[in-house]
Amino acid sequence: MKFLDRMFSHARRLVTHLVLVTIALGIFPAIAFAQETISPPQQVRAFDAPSDAGGVIALVWSASPYDGPGVHYSIRMGESEEAARGPEAKVIAEFPSDTRYVRDAKLSGWTRPADRGDHYFPVKSGKGLELKNGTTYFFTVSAVKGQAHADSPVVQAIPEPNWVNWNAVNNLLVVLLFGAVLAGSIYAAKRREIFLRRIPGLDAVDEAIGRATELGKPILFLTGAGDLNEPSTLAAAVILGRVAKRVASFETDLLVPHRDPIVMAVCQEITKQAYLEAGKPDIFKEDSNFFITTDQFSYTASVDGLMLRKQPAANFFMGSYFAEALLLTETGASTGAIQIAGTDSDHQLPFFVTTCDYTLIGEELYAASAYLSREPIQVGTLRGQDIGKGIVMGLLVIGTVFATAGVMLGAEWPSIVLDLLKDLK
Repeated sequence: MKFLDRMFSHARRLVTHLVLVTIALGIFPAIAFAQETISPPQQVRAFDAPSDAGGVIALVWSASPYDGPGVHYSIRMGESEEAARGPEAKVIAEFPSDTRYVRDAKLSGWTRPADRGDHYFPVKSGKGLELKNGTTYFFTVSAVKGQAHADSPVVQAIPEPNWVNWNAVNNLLVVLLFGAVLAGSIYAAKRREIFLRRIPGLDAVDEAIGRATELGKPILFLTGAGDLNEPSTLAAAVILGRVAKRVASFETDLLVPHRDPIVMAVCQEITKQAYLEAGKPDIFKEDSNFFITTDQFSYTASVDGLMLRKQPAANFFMGSYFAEALLLTETGASTGAIQIAGTDSDHQLPFFVTTCDYTLIGEELYAASAYLSREPIQVGTLRGQDIGKGIVMGLLVIGTVFATAGVMLGAEWPSIVLDLLKDLK
């Protein structure tokens, strides 16, 4: 009997172990399967991307609770609903589930297609993918976690070009604002005298011309090393016209050597017009503007020789300059001439300040024409530009304050103001 009891006891234990193992083998796969179960993306939409030239389709879907490490999204595309759902669908993008949000896209607040926390993916042509305007495309967004994946319903959209880029409407408002400021400044300049800050270098122009007249020596004017594509060369040409008009009234010789033949031709016409406005067209000399060479140091050596031979009483260095700046101004200083320089080349400013009597720094070169002529349109434009710069500086301060507040407070309301200041180029 004891032997039989022991046999039954071992048998019960064996059966118990087998039952427990069977239950365990059944429960663990079920748990693993439950852990890999995932729901499909919700509220998936596809539509033509707004405010573009076409060829782009935007996909938007809601953020899910499972967004995070271990889960990623896969986007498939097909030319039909069955193709987008089937195995022949083309995978066009895969990315982690905690990326690609609306807030990360370059979209303004007034054109934002969904909440900032929703997912956003623009489908564009490139890397073997080409979207044609007017063609219908079908998409499926899948959430993938391990071996499990869940597909959204198939959505479709047609890319089309748009007439207006509404993302840049704030830029339009800024342009209109600056236009109004310029128009108002010009109107004010025509009605009353506008104050301009005194620029000693321009005040000394009459002194330099008068000294050259008294000594019976010529005036040398250089327009720099640039061509007409550079704003500083255009400013130098405009200043030449103002200087030539006063030189004509004093009947003093004017020498304008050039490195660029096109600049020379333009300056010839400007000088001729200046003599005509001064009422002295008969004393204008066609060879007052002359071409030397395009080579940098050959031109410099020629102008230095001209300074030593002609001994001009006043030298004007306007425009952009490079390594030749110091060679020219040192030679001019050795002849005892009054030297007035103006440039936006910041790397040459130290040499001009050291060797010249007066130096126009940066924007003073562009303000010279309005300063010398006092014409209402030019003065009003100059004043409007200064007001515009003040507005831009104020917007930079406001944007910095709101961006800092948004980071410190963790709030999203500052983004409303920052969207208005975005892409002000």
